[in-house]
Amino acid sequence: MATTSGDQIGGPAKSADSASPAIRSVILNGNRIESRDLFAVEREIIIAHGEDTYRLRLTSQNKLILTK
Repeated sequence: MATTSGDQIGGPAKSADSASPAIRSVILNGNRIESRDLFAVEREIIIAHGEDTYRLRLTSQNKLILTK
């Protein structure tokens, strides 16, 4: 099963002259998502959870940090 995500979720609004957000597919295997699929383009992703926004970062030591 694949889901489609836009990199714009929860992020700042882009101006009219900037490029449109990229559309990517992420493969789900049961309830598992491979981190290499999430971080294929950037080292940080934005997660919108209700009214809150979280940042999931991949460090230089290959660790994950989730911040609000």
